[in-house]
Amino acid sequence: MGPNDLCFCSAPFLHVPLLDRLAPLRAAGFAALSISPGDVWALEAQGMAVRDIAARIGDAGLAIAELDCIACWMDHQQQGADDDLSRLLRMLTPERVIETAARLGALSVALIDMSPKPTPVDVAAQAFARVCDMAAEHGLKAHIEFLPVGGIRSLADAWAIAAAAGRANGGITLDAWHFHRSGSTLDLLATIPGQRIHAVQLCDALPSPLPDAWAELMTQRLLPGEGAIDLVGLIRTLDAIGCTAPTGVEVFNLRQNDQSLANTARDWVTSTRAVQAKARTRP
Repeated sequence: MGPNDLCFCSAPFLHVPLLDRLAPLRAAGFAALSISPGDVWALEAQGMAVRDIAARIGDAGLAIAELDCIACWMDHQQQGADDDLSRLLRMLTPERVIETAARLGALSVALIDMSPKPTPVDVAAQAFARVCDMAAEHGLKAHIEFLPVGGIRSLADAWAIAAAAGRANGGITLDAWHFHRSGSTLDLLATIPGQRIHAVQLCDALPSPLPDAWAELMTQRLLPGEGAIDLVGLIRTLDAIGCTAPTGVEVFNLRQNDQSLANTARDWVTSTRAVQAKARTRP
């Protein structure tokens, strides 16, 4: 797969059972999808073998780009509140997620840090190196998704960690909304080797940030080309540095609640293809 292949990032549609996503995604033009560990574990709990899950996805003509995500990979992440989200995050350990990704035939695993305070680079780099080594044993890539509301908040932070970890299979998830709202720059992106951008996730953003960043992140992202992000510049920069990751699309927006997955998937493809065409057509 390469940057012309589209990957459906499943996080906004985890309420739709995994197997029910497959046909609409392929019909819309997606070549791959990301899935959550919970998607797999739920089907296993129903008695379905992982090899059969992988076969159903392959038969639908889709690749498994990544398992999203590992959320408990540093010591401080093992602590926290006793609410449903915190308990879920603590379940998403490298051991469990990597083992599932390997059995499923995924290409990579994503990592996040939902800590409320910035995580020191040396602490995160040591932990990331360990995860990369575990992933490498199964031929998997590992990539950090920075979030302006988490412990790794910008492209600069994520790249400092990946570079310090020094693992060839270790890299970054570049989410357009996180990139834009964290104040990350195309100039910095242009200095990062393209082969270290392992996942790309496109969407767009409102012209001005909402007071509640978390609410905006989860409910008010826009289709590519609808908002204020310089997606043309982003795509051109990724092309210039030689990024070969498939182009993911991930749009969290409440208006999608009233749409079918088939219609939403078509909207995601249409808008993304239009932005790609604009970015790759020179005057």
